[in-house]
Amino acid sequence: MKSKIFLLTIISLVTLFSCKENGSPEKQKKQIVRKQPKTVSFTLENAKIWLQQNGTDVSKIEIVTAINRTDKKNLAKQDSIVIPSDYSGDVVYYLPFPLKVDYLKDVAKVLIFSYPTQTFGAYENGVLTYAGPTNMGRKKDKTPIGLFYTNWKAEKTTSTFDDEWELKWNFNIENKLGVGFHEYTLPGLPVSHSCLRLLEKDAKFLYNWADQWVLADAENVKVKGTPVVVFGAYKFGEPKPWLQLIQNPKALDLSEAQIESEIAPFLKSILEQQKIREEYTATAK
Repeated sequence: MKSKIFLLTIISLVTLFSCKENGSPEKQKKQIVRKQPKTVSFTLENAKIWLQQNGTDVSKIEIVTAINRTDKKNLAKQDSIVIPSDYSGDVVYYLPFPLKVDYLKDVAKVLIFSYPTQTFGAYENGVLTYAGPTNMGRKKDKTPIGLFYTNWKAEKTTSTFDDEWELKWNFNIENKLGVGFHEYTLPGLPVSHSCLRLLEKDAKFLYNWADQWVLADAENVKVKGTPVVVFGAYKFGEPKPWLQLIQNPKALDLSEAQIESEIAPFLKSILEQQKIREEYTATAK
């Protein structure tokens, strides 16, 4: 009998200390194990020669396409490409987003697109969950910047600019303007008609990771989706920004302070919408 009482006491204590004072469960911080390269430096090499030597190495292709903001097909069309000295790390170490942003610890999910670096980062409670390259809007049709939310999604849809353009794994973020992120060819510079182009694997990940809106009726949104912040400006007419990595491997790095400054104007709204979603989810169960 004593052993049963002791066991119940232990269970109660574990339950007590796993909750906040208000009784709600403590948020579980995402634990991600990553492999960091020994060194991160870059050189410029002939694309065709590099592909002849490394074209069948999937892990190297993933890293090099990310660094050059392109896909494998378009990589072969480049004259020269930026190559790392060490391929042993996970792809996030070759991209500019910080692995952790304490300022975002209370934000369940947020997707951030950097126009200057042509990259995106997906965070969960301040931890970088996923990152990759993007090709955003061209000079004539710039991607709008600011705070958006993921709306509706479709595995396959047609572009509002040209009905011959098939968009796969499309997630809309601006319904009236028809702006969204989706899989499409990445030539290695911002060339889209305002959408945010992604590699297929990245588009699939975000398609499943982000939340859709919940509509109250045909005209009104009851619950908004995952917050998306697009920031910065691309220097059109100048050399590709990632070429700077050859002289300075940290040239494009985004600091925690920079991410904080970009999110700060929207944090209150993000947390308010997050609370609405949490309350809706709790009552929908």
